[in-house]
Amino acid sequence: MQNKGLVIFLTVVITALCFYYLSFTFVGRKVQQDAIAYSKGDLNKKQVYLDSIWNMPVYNLLGSEYTYKEVKDKELSLGLDLQGGMHVTLEVSPVDIIKGLSGNSQDSSFIAALRKANIEQKATHKSFADLFYRIYRQDNPGKKLSTIFANSITKGRIAITDDDGKVEDVINKEIENAIERSFTIIRNRLDQFGTSQPNVQRLPGSGQIQVEIPGADNPQRVRKLLQGVARLEFWDVVDPNTLNTSLMAINDILVKEQKAAPTAAAAKDASKKDENLSALLGGDSTKVQSDSAKAADVSKGLDSLQNLNVSPIFALSTPPGAFRYAVKDTAKINSIFRRADIKLQLPRTVGVFWANKPEKDLTGEEALELYFLDIGRNGKARLTGEVITDARNDLDEYARQAVSMNMNAAGTHTWAKWTAEASSKSPKGRIAIMLDNVVYSAPSVNGEIPNGNSQISGNFTVEEAKDLANVLKAGSLPAPTKIVEEASVGPTLGQESIRNGIISIVVGFFIIIVFMFVVYSVSGWVADLAVILNLIFLMGILASFGSALTLPGIAGILLSLAIAVDANVLINERVKEDINAGKSLEASVRNGYKGAFSAIFDSNVTTLIKGFVLLVFGSGLIYGFAVTLIIGIICSFFTSVFFTRVIFEFYLRKGKKISFSQGWSKDLFRSININFVGNRRIYYTVSGSIIVIGMAMLAYKGFNYGVDFKGGRTYVVEFQKPLDAQSIRESLATPFESAPEVKTFGGTTKYKITTSYLIDDDSDEATAQAEHKLNEGLGKFQGNTASILSSYKVGPTIANDIKISAIWSLVVAVALMFLYILIRFRKWQFALGTVVSLFHTVLMVLSLFVILEDVMPFSLEIDQSFVAAILTVIGYSINDSVVVFDRVREFLNAKKSGQTIATVVNEALNDTLSRTLITGMSTIFVIVILFFFGGETIKGFTFAMLIGVLIGTYASLCIGTPVLVDFSKDDTKLQEPKPAQGKPVTA
Repeated sequence: MQNKGLVIFLTVVITALCFYYLSFTFVGRKVQQDAIAYSKGDLNKKQVYLDSIWNMPVYNLLGSEYTYKEVKDKELSLGLDLQGGMHVTLEVSPVDIIKGLSGNSQDSSFIAALRKANIEQKATHKSFADLFYRIYRQDNPGKKLSTIFANSITKGRIAITDDDGKVEDVINKEIENAIERSFTIIRNRLDQFGTSQPNVQRLPGSGQIQVEIPGADNPQRVRKLLQGVARLEFWDVVDPNTLNTSLMAINDILVKEQKAAPTAAAAKDASKKDENLSALLGGDSTKVQSDSAKAADVSKGLDSLQNLNVSPIFALSTPPGAFRYAVKDTAKINSIFRRADIKLQLPRTVGVFWANKPEKDLTGEEALELYFLDIGRNGKARLTGEVITDARNDLDEYARQAVSMNMNAAGTHTWAKWTAEASSKSPKGRIAIMLDNVVYSAPSVNGEIPNGNSQISGNFTVEEAKDLANVLKAGSLPAPTKIVEEASVGPTLGQESIRNGIISIVVGFFIIIVFMFVVYSVSGWVADLAVILNLIFLMGILASFGSALTLPGIAGILLSLAIAVDANVLINERVKEDINAGKSLEASVRNGYKGAFSAIFDSNVTTLIKGFVLLVFGSGLIYGFAVTLIIGIICSFFTSVFFTRVIFEFYLRKGKKISFSQGWSKDLFRSININFVGNRRIYYTVSGSIIVIGMAMLAYKGFNYGVDFKGGRTYVVEFQKPLDAQSIRESLATPFESAPEVKTFGGTTKYKITTSYLIDDDSDEATAQAEHKLNEGLGKFQGNTASILSSYKVGPTIANDIKISAIWSLVVAVALMFLYILIRFRKWQFALGTVVSLFHTVLMVLSLFVILEDVMPFSLEIDQSFVAAILTVIGYSINDSVVVFDRVREFLNAKKSGQTIATVVNEALNDTLSRTLITGMSTIFVIVILFFFGGETIKGFTFAMLIGVLIGTYASLCIGTPVLVDFSKDDTKLQEPKPAQGKPVTA
């Protein structure tokens, strides 16, 4: 094997880096445990504790100290379903939307109606728009709304002749669109937050959006991310030297005020109270001066407005006339420029704005730069964030954190023209990039920028640059949002289910380790080492990305481990064949890796294709699953193909014997001889019948969608005494006809309960019945009375656009996989067989879920966990089909004259049966243990995984390959193959 040194080097380096990143996870867990011990079950108290140490050092590694914030950035955290997090209810302000549609009308009757509606809504919680319409009509009888809303902004939608009904329809539609757009933007922002699977839901009938963010240990960052309007604007910077006359006039006003001061002491006091601009520009505010000297200092100050510590943040050279002021003095400066008499001294087209972050001046004091911007007469920017098509955190030319942006065609055209104008000025013009009225960057323009690419640099941290890029990429909120409710919530699955699930996975993984040794002896230990190393790589890389581990993420890990085991089984089975054929150990190892490589490579590439497509099109849980899958596939390929080869060659060089089987497993599953192709009509009939029955039942009664898909009714309930979530869930399962979602809400006595019971019925009777069922279930706890604090309906976590994107991603993935297999196998029949096997597996799982829904003693809901299970099953099915087809291709290439395709394919399927069964058994071990001991809340998830793996294995052998035979051109293919005598033929 070549490049052994590189493989060893990479293994050592990657392992060290993984342990480095995973060490932060262990520290983070320790801090979390300390917080839990301190809070004694009070989630809000726990959050206060974590906030208090957010910027404090908690970890010392090799002489470097890390704060809790830095530890959290590097750890592998848990998702909302496993850990809980932060619950936030946002409200999109209809007031701002209505004001915007009115063109910011200053009509007194309009303003009065808005004010009254706002007061009344706080008391009644009714629709703000409806209250406004009623109050406006009451206070202004005979006056139409169109007199307020017919303007340039609503041109083409509202005319002065329109009646109130037409105007109300337009306003209501605009408010609804704004809320929907805010919902989409917030969800997109949170999707970029990491692979943590946040829950974002609309509260129907209101302008509110409910958000739950896993492990949110920094509420301030979350609030900023959720509420940021992200109004990005580009403005010309006004050269301060052109404003000398205005600034002199401002100073004259301030100096005259000082002259009018009755005493020197009063003048001194006045200077402390922000009266003298010259002192703020650099003079000594504590020194009493004569009027003439004071005037001279003012004049001198304006002539050389001090540029105390210009840094190269905004331009390569020091910008002329830049102003910097101590942060403690910015309030004084603001109070001066807010004065009406001061405003009159500046041109109407000039606005005053601050930089986003302070810099230290020569004395070490933090100072902010002040900018004068040309805002024009209408106050509209030449370019806004609407032209941004992409944004990403980057490094500027000084290797500092920055945000790079790309513009659309219209923005690129304007930007090119504008930068050409600015660069032709003398001195060079500057353009300010401003976000939410704060200047982030104001570079000098040295030449035309024709491609629409720009960069914002503003002394960012990595976290700030990433968040800003996400906000810009997701878009600007159409209206400000405010947080109306905030609380900490517990995990969705419940501590018992989480604990049982983790124990089940660990036990299942241990069984795989033992199973591989029992079957393959020494080579089994090598395979075990590769699988363990693969798991370390996977977890370490996820931690380095700052990802969060969720139930779908665990599904992705299980799939990648199954593929890693499969690769080692393929190699060991190939080596074992050659050893049994009498070849030397060294030749057998070499041929084993060579023979298994194509199957491993093709199965990995096809699974990667699916992963990357899901990564591009997916969001939420689909995105998180894709990230985990891609990392797992790459790691498993490296450990299975390269790492194990280095170990085997090390053994061979040392002259040590390597056994690839135990005595009893030498010919394991080799004596089985099944007529797969000959029995294909039976398989077609059985599968077709199940799918037809399932689809018929689906058409009749539909899927049993969970809250994730169709929304639900949510209740916040408080008990007199602490209670565990699992007991509540079990007590409500019968009244609600399925177990609801239960999680703690700010403490051990408050719970948030969400159910899909009667969610499709919007009548008052349904609401009353649902509450009756809730009380019925809660009444089972004798001596622990529960009271309902609040109730409301929530929209689905999985919105329609996510469903559509998921479907499209699978369609695109299947098309690309078909193309890849067609190219690699050079026959369209192989690609067709793979696709048929894939769709068969999915349809069978869906059909069995529908058929068994009323039979199984646990809920079979279609929810996020089910989607994760289906994605896992699809990946397993693809991997299995490609591996089987690789052996079929090998046998067909060695086909002898007179043999039918059906006969050769049958021999190939029996030959690869040992690998198929061993891989399937090792995967099923983990899932079966998880199914029986993982807890009720994940029964549906594990059941889907279990039947999916079984059906996927069955499909690759009994459906996909026979389809290949049926569509192959062979004069003798219709002859049923006879069972082979004795051991099947091997290549």
